[in-house]
Amino acid sequence: MDLHPGLQGPVITRTDSPRIKEASKLSRRAWRTKTRRFLVEGPQAVREALERQRELTPAAVTLPNRTSEDGAPPRPAAGAVLDVWATAEAAQRHPDLLETAAAARVRIRQVIPEVLAQLTDTVASQEIVAVVEHLDVPLGQVVNRDARLLVVLSQVRDPGNAGTALRVADAAGADAVIVTSSSVDVYNPKTVRSTAGSLFHIPVVTGVGLPEVAELARARGLQVLAADAHPPAHDLHVPWDTGLDLSARTAWVFGNEAWGLPEADRAVCDAAVAIPLYGKAESLNLATAASICIYESARNQQV
Repeated sequence: MDLHPGLQGPVITRTDSPRIKEASKLSRRAWRTKTRRFLVEGPQAVREALERQRELTPAAVTLPNRTSEDGAPPRPAAGAVLDVWATAEAAQRHPDLLETAAAARVRIRQVIPEVLAQLTDTVASQEIVAVVEHLDVPLGQVVNRDARLLVVLSQVRDPGNAGTALRVADAAGADAVIVTSSSVDVYNPKTVRSTAGSLFHIPVVTGVGLPEVAELARARGLQVLAADAHPPAHDLHVPWDTGLDLSARTAWVFGNEAWGLPEADRAVCDAAVAIPLYGKAESLNLATAASICIYESARNQQV
């Protein structure tokens, strides 16, 4: 097979390639947690990962084959792109990706489609996959006195909902997304795809408990609002009628897709807010409800 001029060779044609087999383990949460690495699939998401790496200073990016003084391999920087594999067809369709990779000091290895299929869980592969270091940050880094809008996902289990909420938070200019320990893994391949690259734009916190988040948010001067329709609850469209200020610094809490927020979770919040339903729909799905609430706060904070 001919090597594409913009890709690194030799072409990987064996599905049992050691490097590919090792990367394929990242489809499992336990292995992602152990290695603190995850898979990124598709040109848009890989492009955003590479763009983020471009912004790092050369000293901030630790190359995987560089060793520290004690002989142990140092940890690559958070969010560092470690490996990228692509087919010749993908390179042909997305020449800008090759330019971005070169600017980010990342080499893309050429593989055949059958090899790339070992790394994806989609029916129709998007023909480019990267291995990236975890990029979550500590809770105290984002819950501070400068934060104006935080999005908290508590017991959110659907990867698509979690990824979409993160994408909305990015679009609305939120300061960070906090994913509690009881929620889906933000590095789940489906979650990563659903963020459409926003995972590389906005700080993300993982593995924390809701009570800890609420306590710290209040200590830093944010109000903690539960998106919950059960009374008593403020009406999102006329919050001033009940004394709710949506222009204030806010941490929004969104609960599980099926049962919402349990009473214990709602109790750690300062107030509940309901989205009015003017038609006959019984409810809104999580991603839609999160979009409405996040943007309502963003709009009020912009005034």
